[in-house]
Amino acid sequence: MYILFKTKVKKDKINFLYNIVGLLLFIISYYLYYLSLEKCFDGEDGCSKQWNWIILKIKQLFVSIIILVILIYLIIFGVISNLHIFHFISIFICFYNYSHSSYFHDHGAFNLICVAVVIFISLLVLMIIKVLFSLLKNKYIYKMISVAVIAYLYYTILDPMNCDDWPKGLNNTFIQNDINKFGCQIKFPTTCQYKLMSYTQDLSKLSHIACENKSKLSRDNILKYSKSPYVNSNTLKFGFPLTNNNEGQKDGVDEIVLKTYTSYNLVDMDKNISPEFPLPEYIVDFSKDPLGELIINLNFNKTLSLERKALEKNSLPYSENIMILYIDSISRNNVLRKLKKTMKFFEKFISYKGAHNKKYPKENFHSFQFFKYHSFEGYTIGNFPQLFYGNDAKSKELVRITKYLKENGYITGYSTDQCQKDNTRTKHNLTKEELYDHQLVLCDPNAAILNSPVKRCLYGHLNSYHLYEYINQFWRKYQNNRKFSTIVINDAHEGTLESIKYTDDVIYNFLNSLFNDNFLKNSCVFLMSDHGSGMPSIYYLNEFYKIELSLPMLLIIINDRNIGYYQQYSNIYENQQTLITGYDIYNTIAHIIYGDNYINIPYKDYYHDTPKSPKGKSLLEKINPKERHPKNYEKMATNVCI
Repeated sequence: MYILFKTKVKKDKINFLYNIVGLLLFIISYYLYYLSLEKCFDGEDGCSKQWNWIILKIKQLFVSIIILVILIYLIIFGVISNLHIFHFISIFICFYNYSHSSYFHDHGAFNLICVAVVIFISLLVLMIIKVLFSLLKNKYIYKMISVAVIAYLYYTILDPMNCDDWPKGLNNTFIQNDINKFGCQIKFPTTCQYKLMSYTQDLSKLSHIACENKSKLSRDNILKYSKSPYVNSNTLKFGFPLTNNNEGQKDGVDEIVLKTYTSYNLVDMDKNISPEFPLPEYIVDFSKDPLGELIINLNFNKTLSLERKALEKNSLPYSENIMILYIDSISRNNVLRKLKKTMKFFEKFISYKGAHNKKYPKENFHSFQFFKYHSFEGYTIGNFPQLFYGNDAKSKELVRITKYLKENGYITGYSTDQCQKDNTRTKHNLTKEELYDHQLVLCDPNAAILNSPVKRCLYGHLNSYHLYEYINQFWRKYQNNRKFSTIVINDAHEGTLESIKYTDDVIYNFLNSLFNDNFLKNSCVFLMSDHGSGMPSIYYLNEFYKIELSLPMLLIIINDRNIGYYQQYSNIYENQQTLITGYDIYNTIAHIIYGDNYINIPYKDYYHDTPKSPKGKSLLEKINPKERHPKNYEKMATNVCI
């Protein structure tokens, strides 16, 4: 005990008491942090609704950090023993042990990041205070330091953090905020702190993470995960079962159900696969590379192709192919900041009103950007149903748009990095028509965990690379059919706002390849999200962060060969500055499917099962911006309209 509490101050009873109190505070800090890690068993988005629970966890975490900061101050100022630094190190190791994962319902690495950031800032402030106190004895030095600090804060922090470029879009365009003409007047942030912090939070770069560095435990992970009677310790080539069937979709989209189904149905690809077992499209091969090679081979279904071809006579669509590239949790502004190559792809198809794209005249592609696309919630379950069902999650009339696509001859494909059917997370019974014809969901135990603030890698590539490769094969193998495909990635679903930039090459190369090979002919492409960044972050309390939460990104490329060029092109052009929602996107897809016949379709209600939501309009129709305001809807994430 004498060695433990040896200090620089006098060794009397008071100092001994100080050290005892310090030790108790360390224990209290640890316990509060442990309490703050209590899981939310209702799932990722379920936690978001338990506000009292969330506030309690934040309070516990905050108090734990404050106690640690106070203890560090006491150590530095010599009030308690320097040896208490070992307690601080040990508690930080314990924090890491509980927080090194990236699952949101486990709080992942977010608590750890908060601890590190707050402590670092506190120590920095302490150092500045100590230096200033030592210099303040000289009044001339005091004045010089004061002027220097003020100048530094302004020119290096405050001024560069202005948001002058925040309203900017592609091709030197800007948000139009004339309330008399455009209705919703967007509130602009005044300071954009990401300018100061951008790249400093690039944890992939700081930790030198490269997808080429594969995990040596990958095969062991699959064997440990598997409960299948069709594989054993000698298996080198694992085939994962298809998930676009009712067997893998029982009880809705519960992740545990789908993981269980996958683990029980893995097959050994080196053995004869039973005829009743569909040929896997997702195969992991360890025979050539002990670290694993992922082989994706989408099964072309000739019978399906011919059946859907026969249904094409049911409608004359505006676009034969529809593609949705969906990035969860990213704002319009962060797309412009981080996906620069992809934005260049969209930008080259932007043309002025009433004019063809002069650079690519024979293609007649046009791209549009929507400055006032609003979310309903700051999390996915409140937004996804509007996009794909034309209704909210609580409605009992939930029929996915895929039903109407199939009825009109479209073959449907879907891929996602979540081991879930889709992001609606509804518990309603599914219909056969709603299931995607081809579907890839990453239920591989080696897939990078969600909400990670670093690159999400799988077998030498980003998770997203494999998802895009699957849909790339889908488009090429069904090139003579009408197609609808959706790719859902979650690389932006983290708080640093940095990780998504590593998908830029993946998305750009995918689009550019399809374009160069003429696969985007007569097609419509949606690049979109459901809400802005909503994960825990050091930006969380900042004004720009809250505003961007409500303004997800939406860009559309459409080939105008089959639409009434002048009127409908003019409509979608004008709607770029109008407040729109997921209901409008749902109706736009329906409008593209049915073409000119869309106007005759009745609106969806209790008695009519139709692809036309009464809560929205097609973006190819004229929308009166003066009638659009968040107050006209039941709920919006945040009111960013002045």
